[in-house]
Amino acid sequence: MKHAVVLLSGGIDSTTTLAIAIANGYETYAVSFDYGQRHNLELEAAQRVAKSLGTKEHRILKIDNHLFGGSALTANVDVPKGRSEKEIGAGIPVTYVPARNTIFLAHALAWAEVIGAAHIFLGVNAIDYSGYPDCRPEFIALFETLANIGTKAGIEGRRFQIHAPLIKFSKADIIRKARELDVDLALTHSCYDPTPDGLACGLCDSCQLRLKGFREAGLADPIQYAPVAAVALGKGGAR
Repeated sequence: MKHAVVLLSGGIDSTTTLAIAIANGYETYAVSFDYGQRHNLELEAAQRVAKSLGTKEHRILKIDNHLFGGSALTANVDVPKGRSEKEIGAGIPVTYVPARNTIFLAHALAWAEVIGAAHIFLGVNAIDYSGYPDCRPEFIALFETLANIGTKAGIEGRRFQIHAPLIKFSKADIIRKARELDVDLALTHSCYDPTPDGLACGLCDSCQLRLKGFREAGLADPIQYAPVAAVALGKGGAR
């Protein structure tokens, strides 16, 4: 059986990516990261997803959050709320976390080399996303080159492949794919700024992209939203 390390945040994209890897016959080793993110509820979601989908192993790695200062996800900086689709798609937002995917992939690569896996999966996409530079095809291609010239395994002939199966998917496409694979998206978490009791705010970029995806897919989002946001979204405060 082929072995793969899968980056798992607990959101829709990484969850669907894990399901794709499993559906394609990989034995999966999921890795999540505690890096001081304000939305660390995603780690609980990642645990739920890993258990539900049946990964071989799931690890949560702790990274010094001081490495990731200056982001609205890790520092005392307000998370943007209520931005338009045009605003979300313009420029690199304050929720960008410095070199995050580079650091995450480096950890995944080290684990892959140790366990003899030649495949690494991550759920980045370059259509419905917030303008992060480390979610682009160019970045993925260059990291794969680095993996193969900067590791003992690569030099000795084990070629690493970095898989980004959702890179050209819209959020609606991702949601449809998750449904096709019978993934329970109620287990996932996307919100950048959840309420103290764990409800999604409904207004941050991540929530808006998620809701847009469900609307375009013609499906109802199964997670709960904060009452104020739920009313604004026409969800009656329940979902």
